[in-house]
Amino acid sequence: MGKEIALLMVGMVMAEWAQVELMIMGKAAMSHGMPNLVFVFYSNVLASLILLPSSFLFHRSHRPPLTFSILCWFFLLGLLGCFAQITGYAGIYYSSPTLVTAILNLIPGFTFILAVAFSVHFLFLSPLCVEGS
Repeated sequence: MGKEIALLMVGMVMAEWAQVELMIMGKAAMSHGMPNLVFVFYSNVLASLILLPSSFLFHRSHRPPLTFSILCWFFLLGLLGCFAQITGYAGIYYSSPTLVTAILNLIPGFTFILAVAFSVHFLFLSPLCVEGS
């Protein structure tokens, strides 16, 4: 059990590190004249080249069939993600990567607040009992 928790923590640290490095590289590339649309395109192509073959290798046996509605949801998710990247890199262009990496630490908190607001996760608040001696 302890090994699984440590592995999950290492995975989260690596994911945060990758996001911070991507923000720093994006700011450096945009400071040298690369437009943010080109950087978004290159980062999405690189992610597709890495993730697409790995999904075919690791999830071959239990892959659900692709229906038209699933493809539409994939398209909508990709479109929203692309718009989020474009606006995010536009914000990095006008600010510093330090500000962006500080805001990245707030994402889990916002995710929890949205999960509670949309009833995906339930928050049980019980009154705290304090005993005096």
